[in-house]
Amino acid sequence: MTDLTSLTIAEAREKLRGREITSTELTDAYLSAIDAANDTLNAYVKVTADKAREMAKASDERLANGAGGALEGIPLGIKDLFGTEGVHTQACSHVLDGFEPRYESTVTANLWADGAVMLGKLNMDEFAMGSSNETSYYGPVKNPWRARESNKDLVPGGSSGGSAAAVSAFLCAGATATDTGGSIRQPAAFTGTVGIKPTYGRCSRWGVVAFASSLDQAGPITRDVRDAAIMLKSMASVDPKDTTSVDRPVPDYESALGQSVRGMKIGIPAEYRMDGMPEEIETLWQKGMAWLRDAGAEIVDITLPHTKYALPAYYIVAPAEASSNLARYDGVRYGLRVPGKDITEMYEKTRAAGFGHEVKRRILIGTYVLSAGYYDAYYLRAQKVRTLIKRDFETVFADGVDAILTPATPSAAFGIADQDMAADPVKMYLNDIFTVTVNMAGLPGIAVPAGLDAQGLPLGLQLIGKPFDEETLFRTAHVLEQAAGHFPVEKWW
Repeated sequence: MTDLTSLTIAEAREKLRGREITSTELTDAYLSAIDAANDTLNAYVKVTADKAREMAKASDERLANGAGGALEGIPLGIKDLFGTEGVHTQACSHVLDGFEPRYESTVTANLWADGAVMLGKLNMDEFAMGSSNETSYYGPVKNPWRARESNKDLVPGGSSGGSAAAVSAFLCAGATATDTGGSIRQPAAFTGTVGIKPTYGRCSRWGVVAFASSLDQAGPITRDVRDAAIMLKSMASVDPKDTTSVDRPVPDYESALGQSVRGMKIGIPAEYRMDGMPEEIETLWQKGMAWLRDAGAEIVDITLPHTKYALPAYYIVAPAEASSNLARYDGVRYGLRVPGKDITEMYEKTRAAGFGHEVKRRILIGTYVLSAGYYDAYYLRAQKVRTLIKRDFETVFADGVDAILTPATPSAAFGIADQDMAADPVKMYLNDIFTVTVNMAGLPGIAVPAGLDAQGLPLGLQLIGKPFDEETLFRTAHVLEQAAGHFPVEKWW
């Protein structure tokens, strides 16, 4: 970390506009940091150094002419799920070997239009399927955090593990990420960063490799709440190419920061007190309540009765949609092709070689629950449960609750190749226990670093908001952040 790479997006923006630094200097500082750290952390799967320097030079020219955009000259990392024209886009899967799209995703196009600089593509779980960034074809990402007096490598969470690790380790000023069941908020909590999953439809999904189309949503991972507000403003837009994107104005999220939370009602759901939840998670939750109470908010107990069905319903709906979405990877038009004696064998060999174990597992689950005789028993029932989960939240918000406070994860980061997790996929899936309800209901959720566990590892709190009320989340998250303070990572790499 240099003086330049330690700047937040907000701080760098002011220095760039004030001509105290140039985007070229800032970009070179990040490229040097990546060069020094990436062999160890494995956060980037493709570094676009030449493109970054070109974009930075163009930004410097615009800034010199007083014509800079909202993110002019700010170097960002891009999750490998976002289509970037002419640049490696493989969802960290072998099946997409060599794929460089001829198009730009709407979210990244919005960022470039606002002057951001692309440092490269970030590692992730294959097709965003995972909670630890261990399913990537390019190998696991290492969390920049380590437990006190330990050399054990920890996971950064998933699927946006590369995004969270790169932000936490000062290898980019901010990063794009996606969240299907917690893939922004869980890695943010594991790495001491801020991650927001906006309301479904707030950001366009066009040009983003699909996992589960009714659940996927793009959002930023940043070092603090203000940076998340700045980035989301640029990422969000209506898009005629994505019919699920919503046509409503994008607010100035940054202006919500610093506003009082006095008189707000913060809901505490009874169902999030899980059996066997570590004492330190409960303690952290109580601290969060106290901070908001001290700031003038009213803490109220609420009930979300269908929460216990969210995880099983999610692991029916998401694989079902994945099974359909991933049918297109067949070796015919792009990506990996393994020859066979006929087209059927080519399909079979390509998909067998191209997909990793976790992706195959989810395709099989999804195909099973959609098959004749099981569709009604599983998929249809899961969709009905999803409606009930959504109704739980609607009832609570109709009763005057402004936001809901919960833990972000059931524990701090665990070890890479953890035997318990490897032996039992359900244990890995349980990492999403506090986050999947938000995706099932299409609501916004933000994870904020709130403290350290007994081993010195970061823990996060989650705030859940009403549809398209991200301003309330930013406002409330900022209060939590001010109360909790900042937790800088200690460099070991």
